[in-house]
Amino acid sequence: MPEAILLQDVPQLGAKGAVVDVSKGYLRNYLLPRNLAAPATKTAIADAARQAEAQSRQRAEAVAQARELADQLTNTVLTISHQTGEDGRLFGSVTNQDIADAIHEARGVEIDRRRVRLAEPIRATGTYVVDVELAEGVIANVKTMVVTER
Repeated sequence: MPEAILLQDVPQLGAKGAVVDVSKGYLRNYLLPRNLAAPATKTAIADAARQAEAQSRQRAEAVAQARELADQLTNTVLTISHQTGEDGRLFGSVTNQDIADAIHEARGVEIDRRRVRLAEPIRATGTYVVDVELAEGVIANVKTMVVTER
């Protein structure tokens, strides 16, 4: 059976960069025309290994940068002013977009609102700890104070 290097993830076969044994017909008639795989030659295998190594280095650098940013954000206290009623309840709510904007104002870091984890929007004044996912497995706990707007 010929070997092939997968150029993309293929269900029930393997992940991108994997070297797999496939039948000649499957390789020739399905994988090659759809650019899902390439024949596994010595140079192609070496190139795939270099690319996998480069990607793992990039991922490691991104995680290291995310950890540094997580340390900065953990030491940050956000203060968000919002209009409130007499009982301390907010008119409206503080959402994950508001928290992402406050982080951008405080630290100059652009955070996607989908990375801010709120079980539900904040509807009352007080102090909250909000989780922000910066990278896979790197989460910063940001202290957020919601106060009455004056």
